[in-house]
Amino acid sequence: MLKTILSISGKPGLYKLVSQAKNMLIVESVITGKRIPAYAHDKVISLGDIAIFTESGEIPLREVMAKVKEKENGAVVSIDLKSNSDALREYFAEILPDFDKDRVYPTDIKKLLSWYNLLVEKDLADFSEEKEEKIEK
Repeated sequence: MLKTILSISGKPGLYKLVSQAKNMLIVESVITGKRIPAYAHDKVISLGDIAIFTESGEIPLREVMAKVKEKENGAVVSIDLKSNSDALREYFAEILPDFDKDRVYPTDIKKLLSWYNLLVEKDLADFSEEKEEKIEK
């Protein structure tokens, strides 16, 4: 599910991948439903490719969001996203106790939680493990 949800640098919100053309992607805003092109020069990243730094390595964003969903019982987060840095770090430590406090900034936490809220509000909060197809040679 998260593989087709995209973040585009410089554009607010999240986008669903609709189609691909020669030098662009056609994406649909999760918020408005409006379709726009994302060109090759836009910085586009799939949420499925993002990981959070921990003291012991990295954890895929899917697993972190699943932990948030479990903590919040599928509802939007209980913390105000405008809270101070210490409150955000404290909340995030409840979800992921060993997150790397030097490399995960409060702005990262705020963005992750806002993405989570948006996905929950739009009923796209399926964070189950995606099955990868293996090609046998």
